[in-house]
Amino acid sequence: MNILMIDDDRKLCRLVADYLEPMGYVVEAAHSGPEGLERLRQGEYQAVILDVMLPQMDGFAVLKELRRESDIPVLMLTARGEETDRIVGLELGADDYLPKTFSSRELLARLRAVTRRCQLAESRSGEETAEPVLRFAGLDIEQASRTVRLHGEPLPLTPLEYDLLAALANAAGRVLSRDHLLEAVSGRNYDVFDRSIDVHISSLRRKLGDTPRQPRYIQTVRTAGYMFIVPPLP
Repeated sequence: MNILMIDDDRKLCRLVADYLEPMGYVVEAAHSGPEGLERLRQGEYQAVILDVMLPQMDGFAVLKELRRESDIPVLMLTARGEETDRIVGLELGADDYLPKTFSSRELLARLRAVTRRCQLAESRSGEETAEPVLRFAGLDIEQASRTVRLHGEPLPLTPLEYDLLAALANAAGRVLSRDHLLEAVSGRNYDVFDRSIDVHISSLRRKLGDTPRQPRYIQTVRTAGYMFIVPPLP
């Protein structure tokens, strides 16, 4: 599997390559945002490790440009580990994030998870479903093409946001726990301290126009999880 690491820390790039290559990965490095985008346009990669703090063009700008062209899995590195950085990255389309104090084993686990998630999404996109189109008040979810329309207008979602929405909508009226949703979208086990699911749900709700006090589609069920609250149209 070919990985592109976009990070100006050359020593860290070498360390990551030395660790991942015996696991079957081919790791190439770019040391600025523009260089990374150019390499992505020219090469064949299965995932990107993207640093937030980059010269010339920061990681958020790189991700925003990348998402106009590709759904490649992106694992973001945040030096400060601040929640704001994580939220911005996830809302722009990152698949996961990792503070730069990461261990090698955690990097490998999260990299495997984001690539597996993408592979699952691709395999599901070609499957026939019992309900190819889910219709709700103001919301249509076309499962074969993985597209969503809100009040007749296309709603841009990241692959993970779409999977969350589809999982909730297919279980409309039933509470899904955080663990259930994590399993549905990633196929891997998370530890109980991993709250990234909440960030993705928060981003999804904003795009749907939901607010915590006035949820139109997704309701938080305290201590239990989330529930899609709109019944399907007859």
